[in-house]
Amino acid sequence: MVEFNKSAAGRVIRKLRKERKLSQEVLSGFAVIARSHLAMIENGDKQPNFETIWRIANALDIPPHELVLLIEYESQNDIK
Repeated sequence: MVEFNKSAAGRVIRKLRKERKLSQEVLSGFAVIARSHLAMIENGDKQPNFETIWRIANALDIPPHELVLLIEYESQNDIK
């Protein structure tokens, strides 16, 4: 069983955001969340709920399940 790893979630979201050359301001606007909330998620200080994951995935133009899989993969690599 893989536990939710908020640090891994933050790393994945930051990486995807930077690959798309988006600022936190722009991504948070697309996701309709506060920029400070996104910053806390990316820093691993805040655990995003499912709705927030869904919004961020849509803002990154990927299916939510793909974002969850990337976070799961990152979490598994973080443990090893």
